[in-house]
Amino acid sequence: MAATAKTPNYTPELTAQIVQDYEAGKDVETIAEAIGKSVRSVRSKLVREGVYVAAEKPVKAAKAEGPTKKEMLRELEELASFDVEGFMGATKEAIGALISFLREQGAETVAADPVEPELDKAA
Repeated sequence: MAATAKTPNYTPELTAQIVQDYEAGKDVETIAEAIGKSVRSVRSKLVREGVYVAAEKPVKAAKAEGPTKKEMLRELEELASFDVEGFMGATKEAIGALISFLREQGAETVAADPVEPELDKAA
């Protein structure tokens, strides 16, 4: 069997062209489309040439969504007469719904059955 020479995917001229285009500000997708190669192939070639700079990923802003789960569980513990340790796996929305329900039940109970102060019967 005769050994065949491997043909390079990128000629020196093509490599120089994609590096020049990339440094001129063209995005990788446009370069890949122009030369008929995949975006991944062009990106890999630019990395090997040492010119590719990965786009910065946007930094997630911290969400300020009210109280933490621990704070909500402390509030639930004050409202309920049971141990809330088992609720650690619950979502904040579920804990909030339970707190709202207990508050409503407490308000309805107070409105339906007001507690009258005991009078001193000895008097």
